[in-house]
Amino acid sequence: MYEKILIANDGSEGAARALDVAIKLAHRLKAKLHMISVEELMDMPATIDEVVEEELEEKHRYAQVIAQTQFKAKSAHVTIETHVRVGHAVQVIVEFIERERFDLLVIGYMGHSALYNRLIGSTTDRLVDVAPCHVLVVK
Repeated sequence: MYEKILIANDGSEGAARALDVAIKLAHRLKAKLHMISVEELMDMPATIDEVVEEELEEKHRYAQVIAQTQFKAKSAHVTIETHVRVGHAVQVIVEFIERERFDLLVIGYMGHSALYNRLIGSTTDRLVDVAPCHVLVVK
């Protein structure tokens, strides 16, 4: 059914629950599992060097998330490939899915107030709307 699964992990509790489900699915389906973590840029970089510097910094910020992910996956006898990117989360994840041809995106649900969701929306909602593959939202 699914041969290539992507888990989006921002280090949140919702993402941790989604990771557990993605690992179980990958193990059960013998699917390839990848994880992407995206740090959004707060301002526009002036040069490509600033983007590269930001990516290196984010790899260090996500080091603990990556280490915990690899430990969980290894404990479940699943291999996981991790990726850290900088940019707008929805855009980066959608482009990554298209480029790497994932069958399934697994994302965590982060509950916000109804007002927040109406005014701002959420990354999860936008990914459900625009992802070019099946999306599993884990509560």
